[in-house]
This record gives sequence, C-alpha cells and structure tokens, in this order.
Amino acid sequence: MASEPAVHTGGCQCGAVRFRVTGPLDDASICHCRMCQKAFGAYYAPLVSTRGARLEWTRGEPKRFQSSNLVRRGFCGDCGTPLTYEAPDGVALAAGAFDDPAGLAPWIQYGIEGRLPYVQGLSALPARRTEEDEAAADFLSRIVSYQHPDHDTGHWPPRTGA
Repeated sequence: MASEPAVHTGGCQCGAVRFRVTGPLDDASICHCRMCQKAFGAYYAPLVSTRGARLEWTRGEPKRFQSSNLVRRGFCGDCGTPLTYEAPDGVALAAGAFDDPAGLAPWIQYGIEGRLPYVQGLSALPARRTEEDEAAADFLSRIVSYQHPDHDTGHWPPRTGA
C-alpha cells in the first residue's frame, strides 16, 4: 500500500494568502545575496524549493514584484509577508511562511559573497526567552495577536458579533 504524500501548509501573517504543498520538500536553503536581503528585509532569505511537489494557493494569491529580468518575488499585498522566489527553474517558498517550518532545515547557503560579516556569530550572542525580558513585561502582557494561526482556517479574520 502506497503511503500518502506529505502535505505542508502555510501562508502570510494576516491570513489573506494561504498555500498547500503536496509532495517532498527536501531542498531548503539560505540565500545571502543582496537581492534576497532586500526582498526579506533580513540578513538572509530562508527558502524551500517546491520542485518535485505540487504548490496550490488555497486562499488568495501573492502580489508579485519583478526583482530582476529572470526572477519574480511574491508577497502578501495586505500585510507584506515575503512568500515566493520564482525563477525559471521553479518556485521556492519562504521557510518561515510554513505553518511548521521546523522540519525544513537548510542544507546549503547561496550568495555567500553577500553574507554579512556577523551572521556566522549569531548563535554565540546572549539569548533569552521572550518572557524573560523583564523590561518589556508590561508591554508583552498587553499584546493581543491578530496574526493568522499556524493552521488552515475556514474564515479569516474570525467573524465577530452575532
């Protein structure tokens, strides 16, 4: 009996765009090039290739920006979450946009000529859990998240009132 293919879901921060990937996801990477840094607003871009799997947009669809002559970048038009890197060889999704990114460990780094000099030392920085930040305790106690949960929902945002 054949086993069912793996199914991975994810989406943007506000929930306007959701996706489902059916099939293997075994090509995760980090790109340090300047174009990816700008597209993600971050030190690097964690990406997961969907080659060999089936990508479906289950709610909405990304807006796209042609970042070069060969590559388009997809993002949520409502909240701005980076979602795709679309090149002639396929589509890669932002690793952090998956509902469960823990199983999508990168195996290679690209664009290392653009890697910022302090990135390799990030894991050596002092670290603490959010709730250990005593100076921000009052602020943190008042936060109410409007972020879409890490699972598919029938309706978003939730309906309120009668």
